Amino acid sequence: MDTTKKLPIGIEGFEEIRTEGFYYVDKTDMIRELLNNWAKVNLFTRPRRFGKSLNMDMLKYFFEYGADPKLFEGLKIEGERELCEQYMGRFPVISVTLKGAAAGNYGEALAMLRSIIGDEAMRFEFLLESGRLTDAEKERYRQLIQIDPEGKQEFAMSLEMLGGSIQLLSQLLCKHYGQKVILLIDEYDVPLDRAQRAGYYEEMAELLRNLFGQALKTNPNLYFAVMTGCLRIAKESIFTGLNNLNVFSVIDVSYAGYFGFSDEEVRDMLAYYGLSEKYKVVREWYDGYRFGNGSVYCPWDVISYVKLLRSDPEAEPRAFWANTSGNEIVRTFLERAGASTRREMEILIDGGTVGKKLNHELTYRELYQNIDNLWSVLFTTGYLTWQGKPDGDVYELKIPNLELKKIYIDQIMEWFKAEAGKDAPKLDALCLAFAAGDAGEVERQFTAYLKKTISIRDTSVRKGKKENFYHGILLGLLSHREDWVIRSNQESGEGFSDILVEIEEENKGIVIEVKYPDGGELDAGCLEALAQIEEKGYEGKLREDGMETVIKYGISCRRKSCRVMAGKEEGGGDVCSDHLF
Repeated sequence: MDTTKKLPIGIEGFEEIRTEGFYYVDKTDMIRELLNNWAKVNLFTRPRRFGKSLNMDMLKYFFEYGADPKLFEGLKIEGERELCEQYMGRFPVISVTLKGAAAGNYGEALAMLRSIIGDEAMRFEFLLESGRLTDAEKERYRQLIQIDPEGKQEFAMSLEMLGGSIQLLSQLLCKHYGQKVILLIDEYDVPLDRAQRAGYYEEMAELLRNLFGQALKTNPNLYFAVMTGCLRIAKESIFTGLNNLNVFSVIDVSYAGYFGFSDEEVRDMLAYYGLSEKYKVVREWYDGYRFGNGSVYCPWDVISYVKLLRSDPEAEPRAFWANTSGNEIVRTFLERAGASTRREMEILIDGGTVGKKLNHELTYRELYQNIDNLWSVLFTTGYLTWQGKPDGDVYELKIPNLELKKIYIDQIMEWFKAEAGKDAPKLDALCLAFAAGDAGEVERQFTAYLKKTISIRDTSVRKGKKENFYHGILLGLLSHREDWVIRSNQESGEGFSDILVEIEEENKGIVIEVKYPDGGELDAGCLEALAQIEEKGYEGKLREDGMETVIKYGISCRRKSCRVMAGKEEGGGDVCSDHLF
């Protein structure tokens, strides 16, 4: 029987991980630090997929009445005997996550929040039988869980009740147990994020101001609170007057090691699964985020890739993080970027850094007001990190790793295709030049497009990857012609051609090979591409499909420059002559 621990893909439940044989990276030292550096309200801001929710669940299972010490056997916190005796299983804990409160309108958002808080209140149904609560208090509790004394769900929690729901629940629990409450609020800013994008921001801000104000500021029944989110929004009125809020962001040294995986933790995991030889590629793809003074890996990516490698040891790394979000912020950034910002993006993609003044306390209303704010959002949400020592609020920003670089390049391609698609006549002119064998016009038109996009020259990227970038741009442009049959990396002859085009109405085919020449010799790159077309017989597939005329193009690109040569087709007549600028 295989006793190897399972990988916790998408599992944020601490108890499930500890009891069902899943691999767990020990972050329980966070408990000790919270207790030894006690603060009334603690807010941790980190990008998504860095273990915030799992840590919050771990805190719940440690502090809550009825805690099972077996869950913490062999973990670091077990060695803190005095802390365990004093705090483990000694508190009522209210634990809510607001990640599900992302609705398209205010009414739906209210329903979601009522459900989230009502479901948490339902965990404490014993309050209805408590000898320490009055009948009036029990009646108020019934309103939290939306039932009347006969068990009928005839009314929803009122808006006023919702605003004071967490404070009320903590009051009732404190009275029942004779012990103040620990409050855990995960993803506190998700409702505001969605509200801003859906147009009901003011209403949601008012509700959260009331909810958090009563729960955190005017709550004598609170022992301490821990909150998590992506952005610090302390300037928002929802935290007005909350003087006991301690914020720990990615720039703070405190608690830096409790979110994300350290290099040592990744090495241990790879060794456990017999994958130590994959360390270098894992580091290149998924390391590079800086929290405090240390570099961390994205846990979601590491776990996902290890799982993939266990089923396919030769599997290439993937951008797993990209699949957990629409990456709207990158698209918005590119849409707003002017020429100077696009040049800065080129520097980042090439592995360089750009110095930017960051605002660490943006409000959701300010996120998209200007390009400077978008730089701050990219940093806060993990799309950029920093290196060196900040000069005041000016940070040297960089792309953390190869995964994020791929995300940027993919988004650049989508943005470029959308931008190019706005000018159909210009796209028609480019396509017609290809069909006519006019290499000079193809070169002129394609160069004009390249000057408008974001180029790459990163020396750490393999030559083939650079060629794929230009291949992708060209493929997107040609795809404008929906009446053409266009194939990418199609097997033909003795290999795989970059692009094959069939213009069925004219019985005409086009073969395109793209090169990114070493040393910048564009002419040589074109000749190499044409020679490869001939040697590999790439026109074979087109001939099989009945194309009577075939035009062959060698295209050589570097940064925002290109050369185009069109070869002569033997047997089909001289289609065109070589053209070279």
